[in-house]
Amino acid sequence: MSTGSEDTGYGNRDGYIWFNGEFVPWRSANVHILTHAMHYGSSVFEGERAYGGKIFANRKHTLRLIESARQLDIDILYTPEEIEKAKSDVMNLNGLSDAYVRPVAWRGVGEDMGVASQKNPCNLAIATWEWGRYYGSDDSSEIKGIKLDISDWQRPSEKTIPSHAKASGLYMICTVSKHKAQKKGFTDALMFDYRGYVAEATGANIFFVKNGEVHTPLPDCFLNGITRQTVLELLKKRNIKVHERHIMPSEMEDFEQCWLTGTAAEVEPVGQIRDYNFEVGELAKQMVADYSQLVRS
Repeated sequence: MSTGSEDTGYGNRDGYIWFNGEFVPWRSANVHILTHAMHYGSSVFEGERAYGGKIFANRKHTLRLIESARQLDIDILYTPEEIEKAKSDVMNLNGLSDAYVRPVAWRGVGEDMGVASQKNPCNLAIATWEWGRYYGSDDSSEIKGIKLDISDWQRPSEKTIPSHAKASGLYMICTVSKHKAQKKGFTDALMFDYRGYVAEATGANIFFVKNGEVHTPLPDCFLNGITRQTVLELLKKRNIKVHERHIMPSEMEDFEQCWLTGTAAEVEPVGQIRDYNFEVGELAKQMVADYSQLVRS
């Protein structure tokens, strides 16, 4: 039965997806309903952006994909060089230069159907498409700052999940948090961690500014994003003092500026987190400009 949404959605596009070493027509790149990853979350992925045909931080993304897969006992049977060639080839085949790139590895259907699935083969696919700004319009002439709610869910302890892997199952609470925030008129949601410290948004790391110095949560139970690491390097080049530390929610009252970072989001200023308001100040704007210049250089 068709709902109609799939007729215009991501499943119905022209082009090709790289799938286990083959270029498969976009609409035919499908998996079986008993795929292990659909039932037990055995999947890892990357989010990457290409600018002018060049994937930014390509090798860092590739190595993180392989490491995430290792942590989930997923075998990726390709070398970093083979994965990066596949990314480039599928972009070229689809005629894309500025693009979003999504490699995904997962445990598929096979002899096992249960929690254990060592007899089931592992798969790797790479899709790529044009994708503008993750938050809001592509019109960047005026940066207003997005609005965040505060999630009811918390990032769990690193002793309960592989928190430093980019694993699909870890985004479950992010999805429900963002859905709830959007229904309330917010763009996204800020999440605290299991100890009550400020952690991250549902798919992006967070930075704050106070008295010309930057404060960002210590990523000890959530992903230390590649864009986060890049922005830290940009701040260092500008001799901006950075404090990576645990941040209590009450401290947000005294912060002056705020922004999010992520490959999809790039650098996105925040104007409001529930009852806390921030200006889109000069440092936030500078990081937007510095990051944009770097990835396109």
